[in-house]
Amino acid sequence: MLSKKFSNYNFEAGTDEAGRGCIAGPVTAAAVILPDDFENEEINDSKKISSQLRYKLRELIEDKALTYKVTHIYEDTIEKINILHASIQGMQESVLALNPQPEFLIVDGNKFTPIPDILHQCIVKGDMKYLSLAAASILAKTYRDDYMNKIHEEFPMYNWKKNKGYPTKEHRIAITKYGPCKYHRKKFKLLPGQLGLEL
Repeated sequence: MLSKKFSNYNFEAGTDEAGRGCIAGPVTAAAVILPDDFENEEINDSKKISSQLRYKLRELIEDKALTYKVTHIYEDTIEKINILHASIQGMQESVLALNPQPEFLIVDGNKFTPIPDILHQCIVKGDMKYLSLAAASILAKTYRDDYMNKIHEEFPMYNWKKNKGYPTKEHRIAITKYGPCKYHRKKFKLLPGQLGLEL
């Protein structure tokens, strides 16, 4: 089982994001505080478990968490402030919406902008080490997948239901054929150089 806590504070939150490497759709962040007695052997980094298990665990996390919040940061903001800052903004907004507010925060990754009055620690691959970070990764991933499934209905030609906005070969072929749409991150490299696209 993953570790319960990094610190000795009563209210320690974990925060993570999903969708940084995509070329369409939002980056989605989540923050969660789990109770001290929370235990689960199945919770892990969302990328390491099946979609079916992620949704099963999401129900459990939402039922047992002391508090949680999920935040989408959309394409227009990503374009304005870049994907790193958008990811951090999403995590900050999620943390600030928690009630109770955490006394300490662990962040999956190696970069974060401090939130006043909340100590934090960045942990590389933390979603494979700490329960709250794995839980946040599951929430972020499933809520983002839900969003991509929804906008797939509007633009089915890109098959976001399957690729979730990641730059798969199929996704890039569709962009070559149909061009980008309003959900694409126009400043990202939508196509490899040899498949140049007029934007």
